[in-house]
Amino acid sequence: MSDNLPGGALTPADGLTLSRMGYGAMQLAGPHVFGPPRDRAQALAVLREAVDQGVRHIDTSDFYGPVVVNELIREALHPYPEDLHLVTKVGARRGDDASWIPALAPDELKAQVHDNLRHLGLDALDVVNLRVGVAEGTGDDPLSEQFGALAELRQQGLIRHLGLSNVTLAQLTEAQAIAPVVTVQNLYNLANRQDDPLVDRCAAENIAFAAFFPLGGFTPLQSDTLNAVAARVGASPQQVALAWLLQRSPTMALIPGTSTLAHLRENLAAADLTLPADAIEDLNTIGD
Repeated sequence: MSDNLPGGALTPADGLTLSRMGYGAMQLAGPHVFGPPRDRAQALAVLREAVDQGVRHIDTSDFYGPVVVNELIREALHPYPEDLHLVTKVGARRGDDASWIPALAPDELKAQVHDNLRHLGLDALDVVNLRVGVAEGTGDDPLSEQFGALAELRQQGLIRHLGLSNVTLAQLTEAQAIAPVVTVQNLYNLANRQDDPLVDRCAAENIAFAAFFPLGGFTPLQSDTLNAVAARVGASPQQVALAWLLQRSPTMALIPGTSTLAHLRENLAAADLTLPADAIEDLNTIGD
């Protein structure tokens, strides 16, 4: 199985083997990650194609839509392949105006876990990431109370593994004193490398580091150096940016999102691209 996983296999815990090239389902919702998709049939086709191509790591959350994305995943893929891992997150809810509202009280977090279970049609969630921090990035607030609430649900069997999103090195240490952490999901890409120490720590501790916005997110990566390297290796700039991430760390996991089949296939092809040393050296200057 692992030989066929895009980007290779990553096993951060017993019973949890992820494809290093995953799929982020956020963009399947409507504009601003709110409301129904523009093309429901294509959204379902994208999910099925990702799994057909070997993706075994799908990132989602009940606050995408809200609910919309989880219901699409259930419609497209349930009953789920035994080796498919759905990684969800809690810590926010959506306002009627599509705003993102922090929801981090223990009771709110537990309710969100039950919402994800219900809408995905599962008895237990493979991985739940606690999303903390702020819209602009990480914060430094303690998270023991929140992570402890999720650890209780893990002990009850409703969650198999726990992770973190939008966190600092200190917050990772704080969480690990409560329960094992198998994933960290932070903003990281060619141009945004403030989390280099966290990437390295995750590699040393066999924690999957899931880089969100690997292509820049709402402000796509733009770089003459990136374009030049892409032309040199015969790939798209987006494929080069993804390939650089996969070569950056052995525990790097990618969750690029898209709502089209063509873009999905382009992203997955990056898993087969090996960048030569001189290309890596040039790309490393982008984040300087």
